[in-house]
Amino acid sequence: MFKEDNETIHFVITGGTIDSFYNGIKDTVDVLPKSSIPEYIKSLKLYVGAEFTEVCMKDSRELSMNDRKKVLDTIEKSPHTRIIVTHGTYTMPDTARFLEANLKRKDQVVIFTGSLIPLIGFFPSDSPFNLGFAVPQTSELDPGI
Repeated sequence: MFKEDNETIHFVITGGTIDSFYNGIKDTVDVLPKSSIPEYIKSLKLYVGAEFTEVCMKDSRELSMNDRKKVLDTIEKSPHTRIIVTHGTYTMPDTARFLEANLKRKDQVVIFTGSLIPLIGFFPSDSPFNLGFAVPQTSELDPGI
């Protein structure tokens, strides 16, 4: 499944609405126990390889500094230069700033994406477009967050 390093996109998954389901009892969305993104991306049959690391599955308002450090560590250790971080929109800027301040590697394109509507169980949803837009941007943008 994996192709050459520059042909593989590493998805770093943290939860958020993009990876949630509607909880009718609470009348809100809850983060799934396991990410739906790998299955969705694999179903697209992209021309590039994909690797998936599930760091956590949380609402971004519940992300801790330890979670952000795990995201940083995952990206630092990745053999890939094309990274997509799926993240809740509430604290996405906070995690992006943390990575920008602490990421030692300067050879990676790191793109954050999330959604206002979950990927699974809703139509229409902005999730497929947001993921689909992020994928080609990993090869178009200069390295950075």
